[in-house]
Amino acid sequence: MTVRRAAIECHAIETLPLVHPGDDLPALLARAIRTTGVALAPYDVVAVCQKIVSKAEGRIVDLAGITPSAFATRIAASTGKDARVVEVILRESTRIVKMADGHLICETGPGWICANAGVDESNAERLDSVTLLPHDADASAEALRVRLSAEADGAPVGVVVTDTFGRPWRDGLVDVALGVAGIGAVLDYRGATDMGGRELHHTLIAQADAIAAAAGLLMVKGAGIPAVVVRGLGWERTTGRGRDLVRPAALDLFR
Repeated sequence: MTVRRAAIECHAIETLPLVHPGDDLPALLARAIRTTGVALAPYDVVAVCQKIVSKAEGRIVDLAGITPSAFATRIAASTGKDARVVEVILRESTRIVKMADGHLICETGPGWICANAGVDESNAERLDSVTLLPHDADASAEALRVRLSAEADGAPVGVVVTDTFGRPWRDGLVDVALGVAGIGAVLDYRGATDMGGRELHHTLIAQADAIAAAAGLLMVKGAGIPAVVVRGLGWERTTGRGRDLVRPAALDLFR
């Protein structure tokens, strides 16, 4: 049964310690949520920033051990980037979508199209290192969901792993969903009717992205808030995935 409410609450989880490779992230999150005084309830959704998931999973590369290829060196010369960072970006990419004005837009294995293939130099584990996107953000979200659901006495809890992406034709970054578990990533209204009784043919709502964007209002860069509990959202327990949000190439008019 879908739960419908008139208000949605976002609770910042501010007591999470710095996360390092090998840390038990679900246990750290559960403890921080309890300390914050939120106490997980049925149908809560926990939004977790990608950076702490990647750190816990050891998705960190020490640049001292990277030898850039000739191709990476040429790209670095034209973009002003560190050739070692470019080499890591290329290793994380399936193709380069656009390269201009110092920007490198790449497609990753799961199909995400983003700057630098998600390779990030900010807030890394240590100097001269970079953080990569989770290898499988959906699997990461599911592992968190299983453990956090136990905190809610087995009640349905959703998890969304988020990251900030740029958007074509619009300025500014916004948080989107990379990994999704326990909640549908997309709400399909095709076949339903609008207020005037007309049948909807194309309406797909990116629910998980909307959750990520709402949580992102609290997970401001440098604020040290890597997780947010979103409460009051009506949803059904489903088997949605973050990859559901990747538009199939055959339907993508902009590739």
